[in-house]
Amino acid sequence: MNYEDLIEEKSWSNYSIGLSGCRTSETFFDSCDYDFTVFDGTNKNDEIFSFQNNLIHVHHGSFSESQTKKLVQYDKMKIIRDESWELRLFLAKIKEKQPLLYQDYAKNSLIESLFCCQKTKNSIKESSIFAPCWQKCASFFLAEGILAINLYKPSPTHMLDALRRLDKTPINEKTSTVNETVGIERSTPSLLERMLKSTIGFSEFVEKNDHFLEIQQKHDFFVKNSMLADCYFYLGYINKENFVKIKDSVEKNPDLFHILKISFDVEADLSLLEQQANNVQKSASEILELVVKG
Repeated sequence: MNYEDLIEEKSWSNYSIGLSGCRTSETFFDSCDYDFTVFDGTNKNDEIFSFQNNLIHVHHGSFSESQTKKLVQYDKMKIIRDESWELRLFLAKIKEKQPLLYQDYAKNSLIESLFCCQKTKNSIKESSIFAPCWQKCASFFLAEGILAINLYKPSPTHMLDALRRLDKTPINEKTSTVNETVGIERSTPSLLERMLKSTIGFSEFVEKNDHFLEIQQKHDFFVKNSMLADCYFYLGYINKENFVKIKDSVEKNPDLFHILKISFDVEADLSLLEQQANNVQKSASEILELVVKG
């Protein structure tokens, strides 16, 4: 793909631009999009579109960014355009602070996991229909925390495979908790097709940015290559990301559960749900204690 053609068409010549995500690693799939960050200092929503037969995912960034989850995404970014040299200096600072950034990202993910575990248990007591959604989020946050400790950037397409490949350590062994509570053992082509439609619907409700193009492409690739568990994990993680964006208002939209129960493939057995929340809470607490101790 010709980057200069894209820059000219989108009028980005005045901004520093970087490429991150799967396409900067050795483990990308043909279905993987090109993740560009345009450092225009805005808070615009992500943009997804096709260009020269490639799927493009555009993020808008700022050199004053302080969220560690975003900063680790910039780690090992490939510079596409940087006439001001601001991006080079910015990435140099990230490289210098890399261990601390990943540690903070891991800690934040584990704290979010514990929060979601408590929300699950509270929701069960209060008979909230969203209890299983909180539990799913807790499991995905636990996965993020474990991977961050291993200096792995969040990449929903490759996360499950990354969890499989981790060295055996006391922390990494907690991936068994993720596997036991996410639900990947239930993945079948017919279930994934239903999850896909609901995941796209939920994405359109929250993001409103044509993310469905990317979600559809990833689903098709996974199913074609018999990577059903990876597809299940990918769709679940996308739903987690969108669910937390509206977590403060979700209870005011009970009709959303009709789409979430399919997109998340939720667990209906409340006793099992509480057991899963307790298991995730135990694993996240034990890992967090080790992270805090350093």
